[in-house]
Amino acid sequence: MYLCSMLNTELKNIRTLSLSEIELYFETLNEKKFRAKQVYEWIWLKPVQDIDAMTNLSKELRQKLKSDFSLPALTIDTTQTSSDGTIKSRFKTFDNHFVEGVLIPTEERKTACVSSQIGCSLSCKFCATGYMKRERNLNFDEIYDQVVMINNQSQNVYEKKLSNIVFMGMGEPLLNYKNVLAAIERITSPEGLGMSPRRITVSTAGVSKQIKQLGIDNVKFKLALSLHAANDKKRHEIMAINDTNNIQSLVEALNYFYKQTQNEITFEYILFKNFNDSLKDADELIKLYRQVPADLINVIEYNPIPFARFEKPEEAKLEGFVNHLAKNRVNVRIRRSRGKDIDAACGQLANK
Repeated sequence: MYLCSMLNTELKNIRTLSLSEIELYFETLNEKKFRAKQVYEWIWLKPVQDIDAMTNLSKELRQKLKSDFSLPALTIDTTQTSSDGTIKSRFKTFDNHFVEGVLIPTEERKTACVSSQIGCSLSCKFCATGYMKRERNLNFDEIYDQVVMINNQSQNVYEKKLSNIVFMGMGEPLLNYKNVLAAIERITSPEGLGMSPRRITVSTAGVSKQIKQLGIDNVKFKLALSLHAANDKKRHEIMAINDTNNIQSLVEALNYFYKQTQNEITFEYILFKNFNDSLKDADELIKLYRQVPADLINVIEYNPIPFARFEKPEEAKLEGFVNHLAKNRVNVRIRRSRGKDIDAACGQLANK
């Protein structure tokens, strides 16, 4: 296997190898087995961006690794800091694409909002990323790199490690299913960042088949559904994915997911002025909430983007909507946006 990869013009990404595969590679070099563990630690526990940074390996051994493998790590292209302490980073991929991730700090939490795709194919009408072309999926190690670098920012700026990770950045995580799950496996592994899967939330615009697959795979992380309208007619207007994944199919998929995993489910509901903010809309949302074992509805402030027709409702309208839900025994909270002044808030990521 290794001889074949050496003959290829494109070198194999060393991070796609398991520890046992790296051990096998070193055996072919007549090197001691512990060298594999050293390399594995360099690429996951203390991730480096260059094989030359593996300083406990000899120069000759590093040169050999570079001739046989690549290490295509993300790098930080630019960072912006909001007046509220939110930090947005634009990451550059090995093939010169860009993707954004955000560190959201509060007193209680330090949360990384990470991306799963370069661009997006879903074209949701209210989301800046939805107006971009989807270039490609992010590889699992690129997703891992985002978390590592945002965790480093959190420690450097706030002297605290990340407490939470949300897959709410650019792209649809469930349309990059294998890479997202592989990244989470590495993030939660003791040989990676060792984070609890209960502190990870994957947000989806609603891919029913893949929601069921999460149940089949018995994942341990939380799931959030970007709902934003509680009937098919309105949801179709703002989210084209509803054409092939209508609300009834999502209800069935979410119930299956919960039956298999018992994991927390959240509804995400952005409030748009004179579109989905009436008490009738609230009643439809309550009815839907009763059909799914959802733990929470997050009512989200809308963050206007230049090319969308939507507006943010008045504060009194938002409060009235939320109070109506609460009076009907719905567990609801308002999710205030962070980082609006640097286009880092919900729906604003567009590689600026």
